[in-house]
Amino acid sequence: MAAPRSIKDLDFTPAGTVFPSPQDWRDVVIYFLLVDRFDNNADDIPVYDPDSAVHGRDPRRGHLFQGGNLKGVIRRLDYINGLGASAVWLSPVFKNRQEKDDTYHGYGIQDFLQIDPRFGTIDDLRELVRQAHAREMYVILDIILNHTGDNWAYPGDHPYYYWKDAPGPFDFGFWREPDPAPGFQPDDAVWPLELQTPDSYKRRGQIRNWFNRQEAIDGDFLSLKELNITRPTVLDTLIRAYKYWIAEVDIDGYRVDTVKHMEATATALFCNAVREYGRRIGKHNFFMYGEVVGDDAVIQQYIGRNTRMPGTSERFPSLDACLDFPLYFILEEIIKGFTSPALLRQRYERFRTLYIDHGGAGEYFVTFVDNHDQMARPYRRFMHNNPYPAQVVLAIGYLLTSPGVPCIYYGTEQNFDGGGDSDAYVRECMFGGTWGAFDSTGHHFFIPNNPTYQAIAEIAALRAREPALRYGRLYFREISENGSDFGHPIDGRCTLAYSRILDSMEILIALNLDAQPREEYITVDASLNPEGSVVTNLLAAGGQFRVEVRNSRHVLRIPLKGHTMAILQRL
Repeated sequence: MAAPRSIKDLDFTPAGTVFPSPQDWRDVVIYFLLVDRFDNNADDIPVYDPDSAVHGRDPRRGHLFQGGNLKGVIRRLDYINGLGASAVWLSPVFKNRQEKDDTYHGYGIQDFLQIDPRFGTIDDLRELVRQAHAREMYVILDIILNHTGDNWAYPGDHPYYYWKDAPGPFDFGFWREPDPAPGFQPDDAVWPLELQTPDSYKRRGQIRNWFNRQEAIDGDFLSLKELNITRPTVLDTLIRAYKYWIAEVDIDGYRVDTVKHMEATATALFCNAVREYGRRIGKHNFFMYGEVVGDDAVIQQYIGRNTRMPGTSERFPSLDACLDFPLYFILEEIIKGFTSPALLRQRYERFRTLYIDHGGAGEYFVTFVDNHDQMARPYRRFMHNNPYPAQVVLAIGYLLTSPGVPCIYYGTEQNFDGGGDSDAYVRECMFGGTWGAFDSTGHHFFIPNNPTYQAIAEIAALRAREPALRYGRLYFREISENGSDFGHPIDGRCTLAYSRILDSMEILIALNLDAQPREEYITVDASLNPEGSVVTNLLAAGGQFRVEVRNSRHVLRIPLKGHTMAILQRL
C-alpha cells in the first residue's frame, strides 16, 4: 500500500473494533518515554553493574540518534506495566528530516503521515498498540500542531529573527530538497502536500523574547517553522492527519506540544474535532492534555469549557488536562526539604477559586516530577547530585496519592541522575548505547528488583486498589510533636501529612521529609475515625495505630523513619 501523500488519501474508518477509553483517566498511571532513548530491541546488552560498567561518554553523542525503536518499547511493556503504569506516552514518532541526525526527540516533523523509519514502521506502531491493549494498557502519542521541522529556509538560508514592527510575513526562501530529482520526493519539503504552500506558515522569524505573548505565538520555535493554524486549510489538514492515526492504529490519547505558543481558539477547535471523532467511533473519553508552561491562572484558560470563541459568548471545550507545571515548579524543593510545604497548601487552595468542583480539579492535571525539558531548572533530574535515593520514592509516592493523573518519566524508577549543560543530560538511554545513564555506555537499566522500582510499584498498586487515592478530596493535616500544639508544618524538614476523603473513606498519607526519624501526632477526621478505632499502614512496612483524642481532636501518632512514608486506612 502506497504511503499517503495528501489528506485526500486518508480513510477515517477504523480498521477494527476500537479499544474503549478508560472511564476516568485518574484510574491510569502514565509512563513517559523518549522512543530513541528507551530500548533498541537488541538481545546482547548486559545489565548495568556500577562496579563493572564502562564509564566515560562522549558528550557529542547525547545530541544524536541512539537507535531506540518501537519494537524495543513493545518488548518492555511488561516492565512498564510491572511498575504500575497502565499507559505509555511516546515521544513523537512521526517522520523527521532524514538528512539530520540530531532530531532524535521527534519534534521536527517532516511528514505527518509517516512513522520515522529510524523508529520503525506503521506496523510496528500497530503491534505496540495491540500488545498494550492486550494488557489493558493505553498508548498516548506526543503530537505537534504549532510547527513543523526545518523544512524550508528564509531567503539565503539566513537566520531570520522576529521583528514586531514587520509589515507582514518575511519572504519565503526555498524548500529543503535533499533529493535532486524533479518534483518533491518523500524526503523533500514537508508532507502532506497541503502544507507545501508558503502561506501555511507565519514566516515571522525566530522568537527572541519568549516572554512576549504575541512573539511567542507568531515566531518560529528556534529553527522549527511556525504553522499558521488560524488558516482553516492548515488546521483542517492537522485535524485530518491526527484523526488518521486514531483510525489506523487505535491510539488512545494525545499529548499536545507547545500549547502556550498557539492561539487558544484554534487549539480548542482542534481538540473538539478530534474529541467528536473519537466519540463517533467509540472512544468516548479520548484523552488530550497539553504542555502549557504557566501558573494555574494561565492553565485554567485551556481546560474544561474555558476557551472563549472570539466575537461570541460561546465557550468551547479545549484540552481535557494540562501538564501540572505549577506543581512541578515547587514539588522537588518541598520533597527535598528546601522549602516549606505551605506552598503546596496554597496551590490547592487556588483550586477553590479556579474550579467549580475543587475536589474534582485533579482530573485536569497530569502530574510529574521529572521530564525531558526541565524548564524550571535546566538541566537536571530529580536525583541529580542527590545522596538520598529514598526521596524519589517520596516524590513519586506524592504523585500517586495526590490529585491528578500521575506520570512517571522513564529512568526515574531506576534513580537516573542526569544533569548538565543541555537537555541531552536528562535524556539518557535505558538500553545504554553510547549515552547511558550514570556516565556509562553499553549497559541496560531494565532492573525490576531495583528498590525504587519496587517501592513505586507497591504504591501504584495501592492507588489502583483504593478509589479515594484517585478521586478523593484533599485535606492537608495539622501535626504536633507534643500532642497539644497543632499546626501546619512551616519548616521543610517535617512530616507532610494529608488525607484523601471519598464518601465515608479517609486515607491518610504521611511523608517524613527529614533524613532523621520523626514521630508526630497527625489530625484525622473525627467522624470517620472514632476514638479507639484502629488504622493500618497499607504499605509493606505495616503497623497498626489507634486513634486518640488530644486537645479535642482525633489524632494518630505515627513513627516514621527518615525519608519514608505511610499510607493509613481504617479497615
